Amino acid sequence: MLDPEQSNRADLESDAQRRRRRAQFLRELKEARELRDRVQPRRAKTARMRHAMRMRTFRW
Repeated sequence: MLDPEQSNRADLESDAQRRRRRAQFLRELKEARELRDRVQPRRAKTARMRHAMRMRTFRW
């Protein structure tokens, strides 16, 4: 059985790995959105307008 120190170290490593994977995913997602916006400017503009309208009508 793992002692608490080893278990804690494993948790920290897995947490760091999770953060690294998440950061990479978010970078790739941003890149994909930028590419989509360049390829389909009309659709991107419509999506921005829709998002802005949703944010204006959202109740906090």
